Amino acid sequence: MDRLIQKKFILILVLLFGVLIYGTLGYMIIEKMQFLDALFMTVITLATVGYKEVKELDEPGKIFTIILIFSGFGVFTYALTTGAKILIEGEIKEVFKKRKMKKMIEHLKDHFIICGYGRMGSIIVKELLANKLPVVVIEKNKAFIPEDEEIICIEGDATRDETLKSAGIEKAKGLITVLPTDAENLYVVLSARGLNPDLFIVARATEKGAEIKLKRAGANKVVSPYLIGGLRIAHTVLRPTVVDFLEFATRSEHLEIQIEEIEVLPQSKLVGKTIGQSGIGREMGAIIVGIKRADGRMKFNPTSQTIIKEGDILIVVGEIDKLSLLEEMARG
Repeated sequence: MDRLIQKKFILILVLLFGVLIYGTLGYMIIEKMQFLDALFMTVITLATVGYKEVKELDEPGKIFTIILIFSGFGVFTYALTTGAKILIEGEIKEVFKKRKMKKMIEHLKDHFIICGYGRMGSIIVKELLANKLPVVVIEKNKAFIPEDEEIICIEGDATRDETLKSAGIEKAKGLITVLPTDAENLYVVLSARGLNPDLFIVARATEKGAEIKLKRAGANKVVSPYLIGGLRIAHTVLRPTVVDFLEFATRSEHLEIQIEEIEVLPQSKLVGKTIGQSGIGREMGAIIVGIKRADGRMKFNPTSQTIIKEGDILIVVGEIDKLSLLEEMARG
C-alpha cells in the first residue's frame, strides 16, 4: 500500500471519528445528555436507523440534529466512495501490474531467477542489476516483495514448477535460490534442473551436510553464508588489507577497479598468444591473476610466457573501462 492510499484511509478514519465526537459532545452540551446516551443518539442519527430518541429534543437540539445529519451524510458518502475507489483502483492496478510483468518476462532471455527476496536476496538482486543483468525475483511472502517497479517480481512459491515456468526458467541463464530452509532450496534445485538441464544453479546451504545433497540434486555451486562469514571475519583480523582490497575490487559501487572474469572465444585474436604478446598488462594496465582452462584446471599467477588458449576464462584485475576493451578483444 503506497503512502497516498495510507493518507486517504487515515483521513477517512479521522473524519468518521471526528463526526462521532462532534455529535456526542454536541448532545452532551446542548441536551445535557450523559456520554453513553449522547453517543447512542449520534450513532442512530448518523446511521438513520429510525430508533426513538433518547429524550425529547428541544429546539436547539433539533437544529443541531439537522446539522449533524447533513455533515454526517457528507462524511459517510465521501468515506464510501473513496474506499470503493481505492479498492477498485488497487485491484485494477494489480491486474495491470501482473500483465505487465508477464509481458516483460516473455521478452526476457538469458536472465537470472532469484528465489527469495530477503536480506540476502535483495543484495544479490542489487549487485546483478548494477552489472546490467536481467533479473526475475520469486517471493512467497508479500511483505518482502520489492516496491521498486523496475524489479520484475512474481508472488508465488518457488518450489512449484508452474511458478518457475512463469519466471521463464526455460529461457533463463541462471537461478539463485536463497530460501529460508535447505529443504526448500533442495526442492527448488530439483525442480529447476528438471525444467532446464543447462541452467547454472547456485544454492544457499545453512546446515552442515546440505552442500552434498544440493550438488547431488543438480546445483552447480553451493554457498554457505555462515562458513563464508566466519572466514571473512577471521581474515579481517589476519589479513585486513587483503580483505579491504577484495571488497574494493568486487563490489559494484567501486567502479575505479574491478576483478572480472573474461572468456576467450575461438575467434579472438588473443588465442595462441602469450600474455606478454597480448599487451594486456603493458597497454591496458590490467593484471591477469589466474586462468581457468577449458578442462577446469586453474592456473594461478600466470607468467608473461603463459599462452592464452581457446575457451580460457581470464581472471583479471583492472580499471572498468580497460576491462571492457579486453572483453571485446576476447570476444573477437
